[in-house]
Amino acid sequence: MTANVLSLEGVCARYARAKGTKDSRKEDGRSAGSAADPELVLAGVSFQVSAGEVVGLIGPNGAGKSTLLRCVLGLHPLQAGRVRVLEQDVNAFERRALARTIAYVPQHSGSSMSQSVIDMVALGRAPHRGLHPAAHERAVVFDAIERLQLQPLAMRPFGELSGGQRQRVLLARALAQQGRMLVLDEPTSDLDLRHQIAALGAVRRLADEQGTAALIAIHDLSLAGRYCDRLVLLHQGRVHAQGSWQAVLTPENFSEVYGVSARIGTDGGRPYVLTEAESDADRAAEASPQAAPRRFADVEP
Repeated sequence: MTANVLSLEGVCARYARAKGTKDSRKEDGRSAGSAADPELVLAGVSFQVSAGEVVGLIGPNGAGKSTLLRCVLGLHPLQAGRVRVLEQDVNAFERRALARTIAYVPQHSGSSMSQSVIDMVALGRAPHRGLHPAAHERAVVFDAIERLQLQPLAMRPFGELSGGQRQRVLLARALAQQGRMLVLDEPTSDLDLRHQIAALGAVRRLADEQGTAALIAIHDLSLAGRYCDRLVLLHQGRVHAQGSWQAVLTPENFSEVYGVSARIGTDGGRPYVLTEAESDADRAAEASPQAAPRRFADVEP
């Protein structure tokens, strides 16, 4: 049986509150983690990610995907439940030890950094500093740069790159980190088709060849079905469905979660999704001459 690298057990979390804001639960008797708490962004989320497994976290905007990833990283407080990494509570890790275990690719990055691309990728080795010979460190960095096809950009300043190029650099930095697990927040959102395939292909190869676990928040459902072993569909902070893409990407789930009608087909065993608006207002908007032409929501690249 393959060991779980990540386990979430009944995770509940609230929206982040600005400093100085009152906790309304104290005034009406509600308790943290209660199903009656309207401020919960996650409510009883449970699933596991095993070694060598790529799990896609999908769902509409505001479903709680980014907050869940922050909970996995120990960066967002839980109101109830537990997050375990390698059978240990995530908050029991010393931060450097956790960074050697989990590599994170954020959804957005700053654009003002002056470091070169190669120096940015080398930052992924910071948690390992002093543990390996310099030749080994250089080899790991060069390998990550090659996997993401960044050789032509290696000496360019990070801050001068396009959004998609910066995203590839951050992914290469995560690969250089060599954690037991990758956590990625919409890693393909700024990438063109070629680099989407290269990026997720690199993650897939790490899982297959080195047993790396991966949890990916992703909106492109065709890519999710192509590269992920399982999908977890979040809706209003809860797990609406989880399993293979065949079990999760269903017309019923699209209607209930996304509010659209959908037909799911396959091409070479890979899924594609065709959608139509469900509401009268959406249909009227589609029929308007001023409306943008309707396109496939998720088409196999």
